Amino acid sequence: MTTEHETKQDQQGKKGKLPLSFPETRFMKFLGGKDIIFGLIILILLGVAIFIFDQVSYIFKPFIIVFNTIAAPIVVSLILYYLFNPLVNLMERYNIARVWGVTILFLLIIGVITLAVNLLIPLISTQLKSFGNNFPTYVDKINDFIDSVTKNSVISNFYGQIQDQLDTLAKKIPSMISSYFNDFGSKVKVFAEALVNIGVVIVTTPFVLFFMLKDGHRFKEFSTNMIPPKFRKDYHDLLDKMSEQVGSYIQGQIIVSFCIGILLFIGYSIIGLDYSLILACIAAVTSVVPYLGPTIAISPAIIIALITSPIMLLKLVVVWTLVQFVEGHFISPNVMGKTLKIHPLTIIFILLSAGNILGVVGVILGIPGYAILKVLVSHLFLLYKRRYNKYYGNDAGEYEIKDEEVIR
Repeated sequence: MTTEHETKQDQQGKKGKLPLSFPETRFMKFLGGKDIIFGLIILILLGVAIFIFDQVSYIFKPFIIVFNTIAAPIVVSLILYYLFNPLVNLMERYNIARVWGVTILFLLIIGVITLAVNLLIPLISTQLKSFGNNFPTYVDKINDFIDSVTKNSVISNFYGQIQDQLDTLAKKIPSMISSYFNDFGSKVKVFAEALVNIGVVIVTTPFVLFFMLKDGHRFKEFSTNMIPPKFRKDYHDLLDKMSEQVGSYIQGQIIVSFCIGILLFIGYSIIGLDYSLILACIAAVTSVVPYLGPTIAISPAIIIALITSPIMLLKLVVVWTLVQFVEGHFISPNVMGKTLKIHPLTIIFILLSAGNILGVVGVILGIPGYAILKVLVSHLFLLYKRRYNKYYGNDAGEYEIKDEEVIR
């Protein structure tokens, strides 16, 4: 005859056990015990739900349109938010109310844009007019260069093949133009929609940015309160880490690109390269994309220098080498630091993959997206290592958990 105490112990023991088909071994505990079974069931149900929703995807078309409409202003505003938010935080430390800090920042931005328009636009327009006037001369020089190169017997055969291909293409041009204009109405519609979307982004971005800068810090508090209390610390720390990674990258890359533009403008001006301001601006904009950007930036400068003279091309190589040396050894290490800790080869693969998937948007947002994904995966791997150490650490040694891996 069992006592009441033994009966309670048996009941408590049964509560902690899995069914007979799933014995609660150490490996099952490591995976999560009963939780892993429930998790697999939820994943299966989620897959069934996705399949059903895919069959009735037309229902979500209005939501997709809304998302596509607001996505671009939000993305642009987020980039600008990470760029300007430190300035607003700095003013807030000096007892300037956040709304007034944002207002002062907007007035400064308007002032800088007005100053840039008044100073830079006339110079750029003058250089563009000069380029337009000299364009026929540049074409003649290019033709003379090609003629001088094709005099070589080895190259002349290759050049003849290219000329035949161009003749064939020229014969196809009328039919290509005809087919193009047959669908001209839809192309005009697409072009008009693109212009409208750009206009919407330009008009709405300042408003979205204003409220992000003013109330962005409240989003973290609001979203954290929606998370179950047990997971709030992890969620809060992950948001901080992601914000730090993305913010550091955006701020650093913009500063580095600006410095490259200034250094190239100074260098181009010293060697007397034509259209130095335009070429420096192109370099500053394209340098936002790491590794691939500088390759794109140097291309127009090489063409202008090559047309000018071989000596100018040599001077350009010297200037570009010096600027890249200064940027790689002094600017980037001090501005960017080692926040992201991404191998250069990984960055190239990310840019190629993201560009192939999302085009220009993917090239711009690929690295910040990878930074966010890296924080998530690193945190999940940290949880995995802790769990392994708990259940298997005594068998063959524990995972080493470094201080920088721990999200504080």
